[in-house]
Amino acid sequence: MTMLAHIVIDTPLGKTKLVATDSALVAIVLPGQHKPLDSREAQGHPLLLRAARELREYFAGKRRDFTVPIAPQGTPFQQRVWSELARIPYGQHRSYGDLATSLGKPAAARAVGRANALNPLAIVLPCHRVIGKDGSLTGFAGGIDKKRWLLAHEARNPRGLFVGPARSPARSGSSAPKRP
Repeated sequence: MTMLAHIVIDTPLGKTKLVATDSALVAIVLPGQHKPLDSREAQGHPLLLRAARELREYFAGKRRDFTVPIAPQGTPFQQRVWSELARIPYGQHRSYGDLATSLGKPAAARAVGRANALNPLAIVLPCHRVIGKDGSLTGFAGGIDKKRWLLAHEARNPRGLFVGPARSPARSGSSAPKRP
């Protein structure tokens, strides 16, 4: 079994735990979430330091896309949903139905919602950008208040202000969702 390492960083949302293998980020645990992951604290872990830097840049309004390698674990359907999440541009949103339709399963909005709820990499795989078809803020594992904050943060920091890189895939393993 692959050993997991973690660090805890301060973010505007509160203390946030980043979990990784030697080669990829596997989880982001937001305040209020409980994800029982057996990991050891590793303050000098290069990949975790990179992920922390990218998240800090995101929260500072200087990054809209992430390049840290990721390897979320999930079913094939969840992987497909998470790949679609990665396609939602910064500052935009989609409904659960929109995502289901883009997957070729227009009747699967609830299944998409469930996969969204199980997304282990909130923010990096931007499940906060998925809203109800009527525009309502529904479901977010970190809480609706955090979803509202993330959407407002992206609205406050329009695209032209960024210094971070454009989308460029950084993958580890074949099961990770592909970013455009």
